[in-house]
Amino acid sequence: MTEFTKVVLFTDTDGRAKFREETLPLSGGTPQSLLSAVFASPGYQLRHSPPGFRSQFHCTVTPQWVFILGGEMEIGLQDGSSRRFLPGQHFYSADVLPPGASFDAAVHGHWSRQLGPDPLVTLFVQG
Repeated sequence: MTEFTKVVLFTDTDGRAKFREETLPLSGGTPQSLLSAVFASPGYQLRHSPPGFRSQFHCTVTPQWVFILGGEMEIGLQDGSSRRFLPGQHFYSADVLPPGASFDAAVHGHWSRQLGPDPLVTLFVQG
């Protein structure tokens, strides 16, 4: 593997949240340990969500990586689709409110929830 797949949750031109995949090159390091460029991050945050957690529709305030450390997370979109993430999986959450827009829960954002018997444990890395 010479690239890393970056799953991105983003706000499309119609103001709605969608998923896409991008690739990041792993062009540094050695053949036994390929590395990406070093990316800056102003901070990180950990979250623990008990079984039964579910958010309302919301937008991401600050774009950030979301790494699932434990449990299972589901992200739902306005179009009714959803995507599940298991421990060791990740996505880049950049579903921000479009410039000049006022939040409309019928158009903007995504919801998240914990699935299964185990608490959801996530690591958010701003960037």
